[in-house]
Amino acid sequence: MTGSTYRAALICALALGALSAPCARANAPDAAASAPRSANKDSMPAIRYPATRALPLIEEKFGESIADPYRWLENDVRTDKEVEAWVGAQNRVTDAYLATLPGREILRARMRALFDYARYSVPRKAGGRIFHLFNTGLQNQSPLYVREGAEGAPRLLIDPNGFARDGATALAEWEPSPDGRRLVYAVQDGGTDWRTVHVLDVDSGAVLPDRVDWVKFSRLEWDRAGEGFFYSRFPAPEKGREFLGADLGHAVYYHRLGTDQSADRLVYRTPDHPKWNHSAQVTDDGAWLVITTSEGTDPRYAVTVIDLADPKWKPRRLVSGLDHEWRLVGSVASRMWFITDRDAPRGRLVTLDAARRRAAPVEVVAQRADTLAGASMIGRRIILAYMSKAQSVAELVELDGRFVGPVPLPGIGTAAGFGGKAGDPETFFSFSGFTTPGTIYRFNTDTGAIAEFARPRLAFDPEDYEEEQLFYASKDGTKVPMFVVRKKALARTRTPAPTLLYGYGGFNIPLTPGYSATRMAWLEQGGVIAVANLRGGGEFGREWHDAGRLANKQNVFDDFIAAGEYLIDNAYTGAGQLAIEGRSNGGLLVGAVVNQRPDLFAAALPAVGVMDMLRFDQFTAGRYWVDDYGYPDKEADFKILRGYSPYHNIRPGVDYPAILVTTADTDDRVVPGHSFKYAAALQAAQIGPKPHLIRIETRAGHGSGKPVDKLIAEYADSYAFLAHWTGLEVTPK
Repeated sequence: MTGSTYRAALICALALGALSAPCARANAPDAAASAPRSANKDSMPAIRYPATRALPLIEEKFGESIADPYRWLENDVRTDKEVEAWVGAQNRVTDAYLATLPGREILRARMRALFDYARYSVPRKAGGRIFHLFNTGLQNQSPLYVREGAEGAPRLLIDPNGFARDGATALAEWEPSPDGRRLVYAVQDGGTDWRTVHVLDVDSGAVLPDRVDWVKFSRLEWDRAGEGFFYSRFPAPEKGREFLGADLGHAVYYHRLGTDQSADRLVYRTPDHPKWNHSAQVTDDGAWLVITTSEGTDPRYAVTVIDLADPKWKPRRLVSGLDHEWRLVGSVASRMWFITDRDAPRGRLVTLDAARRRAAPVEVVAQRADTLAGASMIGRRIILAYMSKAQSVAELVELDGRFVGPVPLPGIGTAAGFGGKAGDPETFFSFSGFTTPGTIYRFNTDTGAIAEFARPRLAFDPEDYEEEQLFYASKDGTKVPMFVVRKKALARTRTPAPTLLYGYGGFNIPLTPGYSATRMAWLEQGGVIAVANLRGGGEFGREWHDAGRLANKQNVFDDFIAAGEYLIDNAYTGAGQLAIEGRSNGGLLVGAVVNQRPDLFAAALPAVGVMDMLRFDQFTAGRYWVDDYGYPDKEADFKILRGYSPYHNIRPGVDYPAILVTTADTDDRVVPGHSFKYAAALQAAQIGPKPHLIRIETRAGHGSGKPVDKLIAEYADSYAFLAHWTGLEVTPK
């Protein structure tokens, strides 16, 4: 992963991003309309799973015999006809089953209504112009608009809905030039992590001839004059391995407008360290290029600076080693402000002088009890964003760290944004909660004035719901926070109800309150949503993360199991009413706890999960994850990974919950072979009569860029599956 840039992608796509559904399913026949809502789930017809060829493949590793009968399912569906046929056969069986589920069409219609509201991204300012995304509600992709000032009328710049007929090609990263006259933007096709970069003239709306390929895990950063931009890329991959090969050889380049990519200037690379990734950032004054280097997913970086006034662009190391987090906040001349966890596991604000060799950091704001989640230099001041018990708190300080006052956030929830420039006191941010979609606010750091910029109109009343944060004891006594959301009427009667428990627990990523139209459909039906802030996440700084990774990974599973037990013991839900969901690392979480406590859960949704812990580092971005998981080729790590790998620990002879595995056949972040092999192993094992199915998306990746219609189809299927197996009665609203 590539430092802060890849972590941003990870937060969005792995932890929070929704999964998609194939276009064909959007119009698939549905037997739900004629099926009685009270259908007995135990009387469902038996499923005939497709036959899956099993290889007699056994390897010896550190004295253990490891069977891998379904390794052939790791092959790319684009080039392997047998894998392609297997995917088709599995989807036909899954589609036929899902068509029998009561309430699927009701959920689909209600999710569509809940998605149908106007929503904005956090605006960005450049050259007196304001740029932002805006979706009228059901557009598959959000178009990009520009305004001449905050009060100006929006003008359409880019409509990604015209990129592809199926809506699966998305506008990814974008950045206006400092004068607002040009815009560099990336296109993401079919959910891949690869990007193709283009440039647009803002005045005319014309797309310029410039094109840059093989960009991945990259910022797009303009030079001061707006004559070109910096980006990060990998070498062109071997043909046929574009979506499977390991990511190696990341480098920073500069593209001058009007030239071919072949003429791009190589700015920085580390050929002696092909696993290192590099993310480049230009300071607000355009004077310095700051390159953050990382090797894995941990926020452990080296920092290199380049004086852009020097035509040689000679790099100089500012922070050596890959030991601590260093996140650029802003700069004045050669003085740079960083967030770091050096000598401060919950983060502090320091300065470094880029013009001085071996400069020692000078503390500006010391570590405190809450975790310092982010900071922005806006105007002549700095906004500090803290995470307090997994909720947002923000304050304003002078450049020397003196406290000015709190940023008046609207309530309990999650704030995001606060981008801007030194010299301009105005910034924008969004604020959301579990039952409140993001409202956009303007904030002036000079005056402290705050005003609404855009508020969504909703198809429900948030006042009908209660958001509660509680702390429960895990297996070792550690207190773990959990959010629980349900109707107020349900909370008053304390009636156990079908509950969906969500978790992630990894990569220093926090789960904070955020709105989801699909979850709202579950809540409206009388279900409960619970989100557990497991160890391994970033809610309480480095110690919380360390307590849930490597040799401590079992703590994450114990935390999630304890969350389920707490919900049952305290009458939030009942036996046979608890479902679990997780994506990516969270899919691993679901697979592991189902193996360890199959009796606890009625149903499970492991999505785009890392399921083979002995081979995860063999593909695309998998090599980065050793920071959290360890190295499969090291004996000590292998023993731990072997002990919880979902694919290798399925327990024949034990009744399992109903399981719907979801993935995408072209996911190049967590390759779908993980889910293919896991589903094949589930279906081959004698683990009871409940269904163990896989739903495989087409023309989609790991999470980002998925069109709205596919999201709705995906979650209507998934939550109808959970409703059926937890006893949630779905009725029209």
